[in-house]
Amino acid sequence: MRIVMAGASGLLGTHMSETFRDAGHEVTALVRREPASSGEILWDPANGLLDPSALAGADAVVNLSGAGIGDRPWTRKRVDELLGSRIEPTRTLTQAMRQLDVPPATFISQSGANYYGDTGNTVLREDAPAGSGILSRICVEWESAAATAPAGVRVVTPRTGVVLSRSGGAMGRLLPLLRLGVGGPFGDGRQFWPWITLPDVSAAFLFLLESPVSGPVNLCAPEDADVNTIVEELARALHRPAIFRVPAPVLRLVMRNLAEELLLSSQRMEPAVLAAAGFRWQHPALAQAAQWVAGTEGAEALD
Repeated sequence: MRIVMAGASGLLGTHMSETFRDAGHEVTALVRREPASSGEILWDPANGLLDPSALAGADAVVNLSGAGIGDRPWTRKRVDELLGSRIEPTRTLTQAMRQLDVPPATFISQSGANYYGDTGNTVLREDAPAGSGILSRICVEWESAAATAPAGVRVVTPRTGVVLSRSGGAMGRLLPLLRLGVGGPFGDGRQFWPWITLPDVSAAFLFLLESPVSGPVNLCAPEDADVNTIVEELARALHRPAIFRVPAPVLRLVMRNLAEELLLSSQRMEPAVLAAAGFRWQHPALAQAAQWVAGTEGAEALD
């Protein structure tokens, strides 16, 4: 397939591009600077500018655009940036598709687990309602923008959970602390984080490109876990203690509503659509995932 990707330079996009190419697909990246090769095409999503010919002949478009959720404090201006950095690129892509006689057959546009808001221990399948927080509103509008793709385009909106990686992303700040033995859970640690490893995110997107699945898809591992369990498994894989809990009042004082929605909220997601479609995880269990993150995967078998 020929795949056009927005957001190809980030953590997910870089790994995903390699996964797609390894599977034999051609990936063209949309960039906001002068293209450095024939595999890049200039666009300006903030101003809605993309030559529709960039998508002509493409089999699929993958949209990963969006400013980092936890990179800066949530001022009113920053919240507007978080929303705009997702909605504007998505609408630019669908607008370009609508100008083609034959648009790409598939549009996979990223969403997030925070679509559901804070739901405690409730098991969340794809038909669960949206929450009411800032992140929920962003995800709802993000998915609505993706739905403006032309009729006949298969639209998929993966609601991606916490991505476990060896560097960067959600683990970029926690892992160094755990390696030093000074990390620990956030709040009481009983909140559920829908986790998934970076290789499984890329594999799931590849699966969704090649399958007939459409609509929202919970992108997480089949084994759910609360924050206490996630941090405990990561620390065990790193052979370090994880005893320095960060109390919720401290998080709220330092990070305000960012802490409430990003670190302390609970989404007990179930990947019902992926499981029913036959997707197979490389790291379905948290212990396996933690070993992969720590770089010790397979070490026990060797011993």
